[in-house]
Amino acid sequence: MEKTNMNKKSAGQMLKNLTRKQIFIPIVALLLLALFNLIMDPGFYQIKFGYNSAGSPVLSGYIITILDNGSELAILAIGMTLVTAATGGQDISVGAAIAIAGSVILRVLCGTEARPAELQAPIIVAFLVACVVAMLFGAFNGILVAQFKIQPMVATLILYTAGRNIAAWINQNQLPIVSDATFGYFGGMIPGIPIPTPVFIAIACIVITALALKFTNLGLYTQSVGINESSSRLNGLNPKFIKFITFVILGLCVAVVGLIKVSRLSTINYSVIAKDIEMDAILAVALGGNALSGGKFNMPASIMGAYTIQFLTTTLYKFKVASEALPAYKAVVVIILVVMSAPIVKERLASLGKKLRAHNAKEVG
Repeated sequence: MEKTNMNKKSAGQMLKNLTRKQIFIPIVALLLLALFNLIMDPGFYQIKFGYNSAGSPVLSGYIITILDNGSELAILAIGMTLVTAATGGQDISVGAAIAIAGSVILRVLCGTEARPAELQAPIIVAFLVACVVAMLFGAFNGILVAQFKIQPMVATLILYTAGRNIAAWINQNQLPIVSDATFGYFGGMIPGIPIPTPVFIAIACIVITALALKFTNLGLYTQSVGINESSSRLNGLNPKFIKFITFVILGLCVAVVGLIKVSRLSTINYSVIAKDIEMDAILAVALGGNALSGGKFNMPASIMGAYTIQFLTTTLYKFKVASEALPAYKAVVVIILVVMSAPIVKERLASLGKKLRAHNAKEVG
């Protein structure tokens, strides 16, 4: 009997420790989605092996689609997590910034011609130019937030409003088309490799981020500024620079996603590309259990949150939910997460937990 009680206490303690971890929320959300799809259609998890028109091996299925499209969101979630942690606000201009980055890449590759017979510059050069441009726009947002103390959503509203027009202006409202097949590898598949290239790009970004957080003080400084800006300043940090650099890093993430986006179609649609992706990126951060008011963050949880959001999106598409209705479903998730993360809700849940533990202790006694 005593041994059974000890086992119950041990199991209860393990569950308590697990629920306290930030990554618990996206794991539960992912498991619920997985269970729902398993019940509704077990074929959801089927992965098929085949060959495309060029004779290259290809893996297909809903899981591959989630990994493929979710990779873009995971990359964006990295930068959005840092911005949120440092500033206590979010960048709503990332969709427009992706359009600019993609437009820059096409401009460099195509030059003044809409459909050149061959590339006017190496792809790596076009990507590096897009990185510089995207980081400059990120720096612009960072200066408004850090130097002029404008609330992040208000500051980034400028680029959110004008960004797609800037993207169209870069290519003089034309829709450049890249005919070089190698350009499509970044958003598609490399011949002979059946897994979409964006998956490998996302893995590379995640590894680089993990190394940066492990071997530099970026994570510590970002959290310090987000938790208490005044205290971090007294400890020798420069809060303005930390906030600024997080927006620049987000700009770099935007450039990577911009490359993937335009590579998928070898062209661009200024009004549609990366539409509403900023909402998904913010939701990924929230789903990762990170406070949208800034401070402590968990990068793996944000990345898992990104793939969970893509899992949700793919599930909704599978059950033929209209694309216009998707934001409504995601808005419900945002509301639930915001309410659950509210201090008063956390206090009441903690109080309820204490009462339950006290009640169980009396029964054991």
